[in-house]
Amino acid sequence: MSNDNEESRLSELAPAEQAEPRRRMPFAWFWPILAGALVALVLRVVFSGGPGQRFSPMLGSFVYFVPAVCGAVTVYLAERIERRSWGYYLWAPWVATALFVTGTLAVFIEGIICAIVIIPLFAVMGSVGGLAMGIVCRITNWPKPALYSFALMPLLLGGIEPQLPNPDQFSNTSRTLFIAAPTERVWHELNAARDIRPAEVGDAWAYRIGVPMPVSGVTVDTPEGRVRQVQWQKNVHFEEIVTEWQPNRLLKWRFRFSPDSFPAGALDDHVMIGGQYFDLRDATYTLTPREGGTELRVEVSWRLSTRFNWYADRVMQLLLNDASENILRFYKARSEATATAAAG
Repeated sequence: MSNDNEESRLSELAPAEQAEPRRRMPFAWFWPILAGALVALVLRVVFSGGPGQRFSPMLGSFVYFVPAVCGAVTVYLAERIERRSWGYYLWAPWVATALFVTGTLAVFIEGIICAIVIIPLFAVMGSVGGLAMGIVCRITNWPKPALYSFALMPLLLGGIEPQLPNPDQFSNTSRTLFIAAPTERVWHELNAARDIRPAEVGDAWAYRIGVPMPVSGVTVDTPEGRVRQVQWQKNVHFEEIVTEWQPNRLLKWRFRFSPDSFPAGALDDHVMIGGQYFDLRDATYTLTPREGGTELRVEVSWRLSTRFNWYADRVMQLLLNDASENILRFYKARSEATATAAAG
């Protein structure tokens, strides 16, 4: 008995055995982010429907919920490894959605124009999904059912949403620039812009992200009236039907696009100009004589029909404001150069 008591006292004095530290997988920080991106990429494959069809990538159920799923999956898998910070719930989904968008480009199911334009909204929605999942993981014991609910949401709504009408939003922008050339010279350049070089217009952000650059824009007489025939790079072509014609004063046209205006690959197919979701409506150039030259004003209007018009319209304002300023600088450079040559 004494031996048993002595052994018991010795065991109490002995240091407690330390549990072996849990070994982590190599690059454990990266796997949740990669998994979130892959899940979103699979959903993008599902959302391959055409304009107006079920599971179109232009549906609000895709644009809002798929990046949110991406963020939720990222945070859920990261929380299974160890508790993460609130900051992680925000920044990790950004990385995952960026990786997701890069993946769509790599497998050629998305175009560079849409990728650049949409990634800020995707980053925000990814953080919303990541933050929501982080809260679920902290305060409940059912993160997995919540994750399944996140994943099912875009699939359920993607089949229902096309049955609802898209809201139309009409917007416009205008810009003005002084040109040191007579109105007659500016008017001529407006109606006979030939052999446009990339260096003359390439600074516009729209062209930098992949929109084909203009090659020519020439007004001609046709049986239906005056028509401005436009050519862009990548064999893009369309017409601008002149609706108001006041020589040296005012020129207005409405855009007309045909089914073959944009060859395959010239633009991202699901955001075709003149299509269901986006259309250029008309443009107006006003020439006002000023001392020493001409004040040229351009106004452009467009239509948007998406579930995220609030975001898409801000993007269009940014791009078309910049493009309008760029085209005015083009007409300024050409008009002033030809006016100087004529004077010499």
